[in-house]
Amino acid sequence: MKSLLFLVLISACWAEPHPNNSSLEHERIIHIQAENGPRLLVVAEQAKIFSHRGGNVTLPCKFYHEHTSTAGSGTHKIRVKWTKLTSDYLKEVDVFVAMGHHRKSYGNYQGRVFLRESSENDASLVITNIMLEDYGRYKCEVIEGLEDDTAVVALNLEGVVFPYSPRLGRYNLNFHEAQRACLDQDSVIASFDQLYDAWRSGLDWCNAGWLSDGSVQYPITKPREPCGGKNTVPGVRNYGFWDKDKSRYDVFCFTSNFNGRFYYLIHPTKLTYDEAVQACLKDGAQIAKVGQIFAAWKLLGYDRCDAGWLADGSVRYPISRPRKRCSPNEAAVRFVGFPDKKHKLYGVYCFRAYI
Repeated sequence: MKSLLFLVLISACWAEPHPNNSSLEHERIIHIQAENGPRLLVVAEQAKIFSHRGGNVTLPCKFYHEHTSTAGSGTHKIRVKWTKLTSDYLKEVDVFVAMGHHRKSYGNYQGRVFLRESSENDASLVITNIMLEDYGRYKCEVIEGLEDDTAVVALNLEGVVFPYSPRLGRYNLNFHEAQRACLDQDSVIASFDQLYDAWRSGLDWCNAGWLSDGSVQYPITKPREPCGGKNTVPGVRNYGFWDKDKSRYDVFCFTSNFNGRFYYLIHPTKLTYDEAVQACLKDGAQIAKVGQIFAAWKLLGYDRCDAGWLADGSVRYPISRPRKRCSPNEAAVRFVGFPDKKHKLYGVYCFRAYI
């Protein structure tokens, strides 16, 4: 009698999707698993995968039934869904859904994602032409009948975090302006994990900046009086979450490698900003962006002691080998400032994209 009642309860809690709804679209399903029934297991062979912008990557995910070697029971179609987790754990971004012969990808993942399917229990996701925005944690969910299970895989990108403030000076960006500022400089707003890794690698910056989760933080490796006090512990200082429209800070951006050539243009004379833009165009290139000089410095070891114009109107130069008169104390992208574009004369850094 108890077994019969339990089966009735299962039937009452399971609702088939309406026949007019697509099997690939969003469904909120409550699953009840029979105590002695087969148990679906979803596993990721690696919890963290590393790649770079422009590359291809496979996020591992396989599914099994406990105590068996078979992939599925054969009585229900298997539905595989990949989503990207956000800093707001109540929200997920749809990436890819597969059920039988049906496939659907979403947003900027369209045309770039597919299942590897190297075996009947392989739900691994292949992402091609990786973008900076692809960084983050992904959830693989497999559903078969009344059962489902999930696994989470983190996609990390090789790259560099750099602080950024506009010509107007420090603390002049709300969150949305900060996002645009990073995009304009061939980068995206950095996550806390990316800033934390940069701090562990030695990044020290006293100005607070926006991060992708809407928090405002800054990394300190050398405690000192103007930056929280000289007796405080090194770390990433957290200002908390602020109004994204009204509050104004700097921003921490993240960029990765690029498909092109970054170089200092050899020119017979120093140039104004407008002359620098035209000189790069004449050379078959464009004036370089801040993210590109940081990527060339950090990832390629680019080293040049000549100050040059960049696209945002700033003047900088990258030093990988500290030496006298060229950043003697540390390897860094040195910031000269935002000089008068019409009257100040400097060299220029250009970027030529590969076709």
